[in-house]
Amino acid sequence: RCGQIHFPRLAPAVIVRVVNDGRCLLARQPSFAPRLRSVLAGFAEPGESLEAAVAREVEEEVGLHLVSVSYAGSQPWPFPSSLMVGFTAEADGDAIRVDARELETAEWFTRARVRRQLRDESLVLPSLKSIARQLIDDWLLAERERC
Repeated sequence: RCGQIHFPRLAPAVIVRVVNDGRCLLARQPSFAPRLRSVLAGFAEPGESLEAAVAREVEEEVGLHLVSVSYAGSQPWPFPSSLMVGFTAEADGDAIRVDARELETAEWFTRARVRRQLRDESLVLPSLKSIARQLIDDWLLAERERC
């Protein structure tokens, strides 16, 4: 009505599927529902590229160094004025060092393990509507699991 134009500020967050040797890293935050596991996520800091935020979050949360980071997609995030930007990444090793302030646990999962635990209901994945689930499902549907 007053003719003023507003441009909303966005708080970008990154979410990443980390793989190593055909396995996918799934983690659990203490606030998650029972049996729920997901991929890693965190906020980008001012002056930081999204790719740098992915590498920093992974290093801080699980102590892994990434050798590749690729854009995968995005979605609005439920927090006000946020945007979740999804990535895939490959770790150069598999030794996990969990930051207990951020995560309860993090482990490498094979496709067979994920499918088995989904069947026996010992594993719950994020909502089908989420980019987290899209990243996991894309990995699960890959042609063949590497040996």
